Amino acid sequence: MVATLTRQDTTLAAIEAALPIDPQPYVIGDRASGLIVVDEVNGFCTVGHGPLAPPEPDEQIATMVSESDRLARTFVERGWPVLAFLDTHEPGKPEPPYPPHCEKGTGEEKLVPELEWLEKHPQVTLVEKDCINGFVGSIDVNTQRNVLLDWVKENKLETLVVVGICTDICVMDFVVTILSVRNHGLLPTLKDVAVYAKGCATFNLTAEIAAEQSLPKTAIHPQKVAHHVGLYTMAERGALIASTICL
Repeated sequence: MVATLTRQDTTLAAIEAALPIDPQPYVIGDRASGLIVVDEVNGFCTVGHGPLAPPEPDEQIATMVSESDRLARTFVERGWPVLAFLDTHEPGKPEPPYPPHCEKGTGEEKLVPELEWLEKHPQVTLVEKDCINGFVGSIDVNTQRNVLLDWVKENKLETLVVVGICTDICVMDFVVTILSVRNHGLLPTLKDVAVYAKGCATFNLTAEIAAEQSLPKTAIHPQKVAHHVGLYTMAERGALIASTICL
């Protein structure tokens, strides 16, 4: 284990040098702002709750949940809107390349205990999504209405603050898409998309574990490296990577 961590840390240092990011405090000021919480559900965050949940306590994930809870409480205290994506799948309907996860009725699709209070709060909008990308998952397949677009427009939001899991998967896909949506002129009020680095997390899957489980090499997923690459990719697409959120 020590050798694995050492290799990951060495790799991370090289990647940080080659692909630098520069997180800065993000000051909301008087901008109309909303908080997006991405997939902080049991199936991704609570130990032992499904095949994609952490097998043991994870510091990065615990910090994400704590910081997300703190921000969400501050937002609602100020009367600002919050939208939470909940990864939710119909039983038996696959989402390649992942194993069945967050299926309805399993409890994996529910918010982690620290964030359960969001479910009944009047300032919180919950969006169940059945795919990686929250923007796509917000589209009603019958009416073509996009709940997320409506939420941003109705609240005339200028800033979106984004937290959640996984930094390099669901968070990243949503952020790079919403930046294109903004640039395409579909959200004329939206100016900034700020990703709070400590409010995001991803998972760890070593090469050794992948080999033990006969998984393909693409399943290897060093947590710290993947987290950094996710943040870097969002930054190069125009997101603001925040070291802190100043309200």
